[in-house]
Amino acid sequence: MNTATTRLTAALAPAQARWQALGARERRLLVWAGRLLAVALVWFVAVQPAWRTARAAPVRLDQLDSQLQQMQRLAGEARQLRGAPAVGAVQAQAAVKAACDALGGAARLQLGGDRATITFTNIGGPQLREWFDEVRTAARARPLEASLTRGTQGYSGTVVLALPGGGS
Repeated sequence: MNTATTRLTAALAPAQARWQALGARERRLLVWAGRLLAVALVWFVAVQPAWRTARAAPVRLDQLDSQLQQMQRLAGEARQLRGAPAVGAVQAQAAVKAACDALGGAARLQLGGDRATITFTNIGGPQLREWFDEVRTAARARPLEASLTRGTQGYSGTVVLALPGGGS
C-alpha cells in the first residue's frame, strides 16, 4: 500500500470504530439522514436552478421576440428612410409647418434658416409621438434640443429641429 492510502485508512479508523459501535437502528437513521442530505444537496445545487430557468424561459423568450420584432421594424424604417429621395429646405419647412398646423393651437412654429423651433402647449403624448413621426419622415428633420415638461393636461415646452437642405 502506498502512504496516501495508509494515511486515509488511519484517519478513517476512528469514524469506522464509532460506526461499528452504533446499533443497527441508529445506523439506519444515519443512512437515511445522509440520503436525505444528498437529495437536498442535489435539489438545491442542480435541480432547482435549472427548474427556475426553465420556468422563466418562455417569458424571457417572449421579451426577446418582441425586442427582435421592434429592432427589425426600426431597421426596415431606417432602410426606407435611407432609400427615400432627399428633401429640400423649402419642402422640409412646408412639411414641418403642415405638421404644426395639424395640431392647431397646441403648436407654434418659428423658422430660422436650417432650424425650426416649435413651442408646444398642453399636447398629449400620442399626438406628440405622431407629430415627431411626421416631421421625421416627411421633413427628414432631426431633433437637436427638447425641453418638455409634463403637466396634468399634457406636455408643454420647446423642441428645436435641424432641417435638411440648409437655409432657404
